[in-house]
Amino acid sequence: MRVLLIGSGGREHALAWAITRSKRLEKLFVAPGNGGTERIAENVALDVADHAAVVAFCHKARIDLVVVGPEIPLVAGIADDLRAAGFVVFGPSKAAAQLEGSKAFTKALCDETGIPTAAYARFTALDPALDYVRQQGAPIVIKADGLAAGKGVTVAETLADAEAALRDCFSGAFGAAGAEVVIEECLVGEEASLFAVSDGEHIVLLPAAQDHKRVGGGDTGPNTGGMGAYAPAPVMTPELVARSKKEIIEPAIRGMAARGTPFSGVLFAGLMITDAGPKLIEFNTRFGDPECQVLMMLLESDVLDLLEASASGGLAGVEPKWRDGVALTVVMAAKGYPGSYLKGTEIRGADGLDSDTAHIFHAGTLRDGDTLRANGGRVLNVTGYGASVAEAQANAYAAVGRIDWPEGFCRRDIGWRAVSR
Repeated sequence: MRVLLIGSGGREHALAWAITRSKRLEKLFVAPGNGGTERIAENVALDVADHAAVVAFCHKARIDLVVVGPEIPLVAGIADDLRAAGFVVFGPSKAAAQLEGSKAFTKALCDETGIPTAAYARFTALDPALDYVRQQGAPIVIKADGLAAGKGVTVAETLADAEAALRDCFSGAFGAAGAEVVIEECLVGEEASLFAVSDGEHIVLLPAAQDHKRVGGGDTGPNTGGMGAYAPAPVMTPELVARSKKEIIEPAIRGMAARGTPFSGVLFAGLMITDAGPKLIEFNTRFGDPECQVLMMLLESDVLDLLEASASGGLAGVEPKWRDGVALTVVMAAKGYPGSYLKGTEIRGADGLDSDTAHIFHAGTLRDGDTLRANGGRVLNVTGYGASVAEAQANAYAAVGRIDWPEGFCRRDIGWRAVSR
């Protein structure tokens, strides 16, 4: 099988690594890829926003399956254009990707299907939104409706924070993504991530994960794209997984099909485990990053079987096999992230660390001859595996300790909730 994987982050390196382990693989291309995928696949300098160029490449390279990693090309409709050209694609249509592309769209689906979620209101102008938050009080959650690279959500602890977040949205801080705002009640509980692969009708659940979004230890500081994750997450008991599937995942898949926009690909439910049970925070329409890294570290069966079955409508009866134990990934980021940071700094010691108990997935890296350089905010995902969370954590941080990158940093407490349990 000849495969094109679209994306350049740690999620894509993890997917590429899993795909290269498949006996069915003939050739893997990654567009545009990074310094890690360069070592295991052929990086292609494609502008993935140019759908015609991607289609032309797929014809030229005789691609059998396209796997779309990030949300931006999915929301832009790349899967539709590739399917129209006759290619098999893992990832939802533009219409179905609205589950991530528009928070208002998702809230409307929740209303239609009875999915438990936070109470909310939608606004397209600043003054009515300010009046609403002043009536509701804080804490309260402010969300830019569209895609904002993971930075369009503010959990406002004070009324002043909420007002500032609204002004940011409506002043254009998030571009078109902030033209509409969703304001939600602040749910109380513990967050978890549940992933389901679907072909539009059938559903395969993947292990639940838990990530650490805040930049500082103890889950403090501003939100980021994710500073680490682990799976399986102990908070997601079998009972909670079953409830989440029945009350959240299944209604969403049925609801999208009923609308005439069936969802195929991976549906990522961000959950809050409240005293009343699981409630939906948001849907994403792709693998999480860095959750994908731990899932791929745990996957024992052929990932191409799963991806192709979802893309071709043949998911019935597919049951992935998972390793016993736990995987935990630590994100190494450039100092200053999620604010301004320096690119181009040299990273030493990251190559040659891979083993049965640790793997380095690259995110924002590039190769400069024999030198590995940082090329983004989140740069490396150091992923450990072990029989327990504590063992996986120890293996991950042991590998972190062997990487020489003075301009980078990481949190030192990834997995603390599970370890404390």
